[in-house]
Amino acid sequence: MSKTKTVQELLEAFGNDKIAAIRAIQAYKLVEHPERVSTFTQTNEKMISLNSISKTYDLKGNQIVALDNVSLDIYAGEFVAITGSSGSGKSTLLQIMGGLDKPTTGVVTINNQDISKFSDSQLAEMRNKTIGFVFQFFYLQPFLKLGKNIEVPSMFARISPSERQVRVQELLSAVGLEHRNDHYPRQLSGGQLQRAAISRALINRPKIILADEPTGNLDSKNGEAIIEIFEKMRKLYNVTVVLVTHDDEIASRADRIIPMKDGMLL
Repeated sequence: MSKTKTVQELLEAFGNDKIAAIRAIQAYKLVEHPERVSTFTQTNEKMISLNSISKTYDLKGNQIVALDNVSLDIYAGEFVAITGSSGSGKSTLLQIMGGLDKPTTGVVTINNQDISKFSDSQLAEMRNKTIGFVFQFFYLQPFLKLGKNIEVPSMFARISPSERQVRVQELLSAVGLEHRNDHYPRQLSGGQLQRAAISRALINRPKIILADEPTGNLDSKNGEAIIEIFEKMRKLYNVTVVLVTHDDEIASRADRIIPMKDGMLL
């Protein structure tokens, strides 16, 4: 079979068996950039769409290119890993997806909304309601007990106190921390802190979770457990997960791997 085949031609060749076609594409490299082909394209809506995104910084008169004409679609319910060495642009890409930074050029569409045109207040509201963030460093408040740490984002979303408590208990149970509600962060292990951070990211029932090196401070056993939590939460809450990692083993658990180098998709 020629490597010049289009995805549609390959679907027809496999009798429109989407899963079989995608596996063949990725296994035998039957199309250009097979790692970018998603099994979600035929049945799920686009949750994140980046169109010709570039990001440059001015450093003492020198233009530093962080992202160079990046276009990418991520679909509802998908688990995507973005990989690359330090300085490849993967964290910048994640920040632009989350509205934490704005591209120099290009269009960012999140949940069918062009956020490139959003004001700062609109971006803040979108981040609070649509996106949950998980970082390498947990950013839990040391003076708040675990349950209250998880609850904080829902306060800004004007969710009733009774509903907040229901959600906190549900999430603590889902990540195996149901007996840690009244503990302070200093009383928890690194793995437990990251589980709590994931719970906090989900408290407002976002459609998207963006995770930047969430296993970077954990040993391999705890890192594996955290990825299992992401997989569980995706199924439980039908959330789209985009994870930045330099760990190939962690990335292999995703539906799709997007490698980056020098601000571009490989």
